[in-house]
Amino acid sequence: MIQWSCHGAAKQVTGSCHLVRTASASVLVDCGLFQGGRELAEENAAEFGFDPAGVDVLLLTHAHLDHCGRIPLLVKRGFKGRIVCTAGTRELARLVLADAAGLQEEDARRAQRHGRRQTQDAEPLYTLADAFHAMDFFDGSAEYGLRREVAPGVHATFVDAGHILGSASILLELEEPGGHCSVFFSGDIGNPGRPLLRDPQAPPRHPDYVVMETTYGDRDHRDWQASSDELVHAVSDTLARGGNVVVPTFALERAQELLYVLARAVERGQLPRHLPVFLDSPMAISATEIFLRYPGCLRPEFSSRLHGPDPLQLPGLRLSRETAESMAINTIRGGAVIMAGSGMCSGGRVRHHLRHNLGNQSNSVVFVGFAAQGTLARRIIDGARQVRLFDEVVEVRARIHTINGFSAHAGCTELLAWLKGCGRTRRVFLVHGDLDTGMRAFAQRLEQQGIAHQIPGAGEPILLR
Repeated sequence: MIQWSCHGAAKQVTGSCHLVRTASASVLVDCGLFQGGRELAEENAAEFGFDPAGVDVLLLTHAHLDHCGRIPLLVKRGFKGRIVCTAGTRELARLVLADAAGLQEEDARRAQRHGRRQTQDAEPLYTLADAFHAMDFFDGSAEYGLRREVAPGVHATFVDAGHILGSASILLELEEPGGHCSVFFSGDIGNPGRPLLRDPQAPPRHPDYVVMETTYGDRDHRDWQASSDELVHAVSDTLARGGNVVVPTFALERAQELLYVLARAVERGQLPRHLPVFLDSPMAISATEIFLRYPGCLRPEFSSRLHGPDPLQLPGLRLSRETAESMAINTIRGGAVIMAGSGMCSGGRVRHHLRHNLGNQSNSVVFVGFAAQGTLARRIIDGARQVRLFDEVVEVRARIHTINGFSAHAGCTELLAWLKGCGRTRRVFLVHGDLDTGMRAFAQRLEQQGIAHQIPGAGEPILLR
């Protein structure tokens, strides 16, 4: 008997976590954090729906928090197996998990200072020590295209997903007495045609089952060049008003792409040569250093430029690692671009910059990525006129821009093309998408094409053979 169950990103976007059981092994694919409102914070602290100590191996598709963010908790609760991933994913996951632990500890201290000792916020999900302990279990030896046995009767092949550095889709070939089957986990599928990363590699042909993300199953993205032009125009227009531009920025890939776009605009004279651009994110700064160490994962046209001047460098770029440096940025009343995490505004330094910049109509806030329901970013994008930041009500007077062409996720057309590349399959399981938009819209497209599919519930056991 081979069984699969979805313990995260079932009928929702975040928290990816999949358990595959055979007669001789239990394999987990991803173990991500749920991101959004208070109810998801409680879900993060809840039981996994399986015994962590009974899992033989964890295969990690990539280092985004919603795919790796509960790994330290998994280890705390008894997991003792290997965590297999690519070398790039291992390096980035170390950054992501340390940052997440630090934010949780900071939130816990803040809750305790404000007398909320009995609330969920008063205790971190895991500590920095827990995050570093979890890294001891990481095995970053996975290579694209190399088939290897990861557990008894379980072979895994990592395929470049083109989503972020080191990201992978994973084919599992499962054998047990009396039969076998294959399951292809998409992870997050990259948006092809971006200038830095390679496009997603072709999937293996004819897996028995496909477990597929549907983040943008209902729409396509704008053209990359049009999105780049829109960003440059938003910056130029804000500078003309004498304002600041705040860009809530994902540290992995998005920060590097934005630096590339701004650097090219400065080169072409579209923006002032010494425009002050603050990368106010220790994680994004470190991620950029890691990014440039893996030219083999990058598009050849971009990696060839690494032999000359740094293609991500701007004359006015200022890297802010220290808290004091970050605080000093808030004394700037206009003329700067401020890039800070987190991208969904659910934590990090960007919340301080929003507090100081949202209320000024000369300023702009530019969102360049997905914002889950319940996050501060989503509330602002949806038109909130007031938001609460650090127990203070802040008026939203700044101009709000949403540019979706920078997404690291494939749009609907690319998702369908990727799935077509898999060839004939018994059934497609749809996960990692908003149920009422991306997931159901994509299901309708599969229905029209006669492709067998299913939207599983959380923890629902599904027999694969």
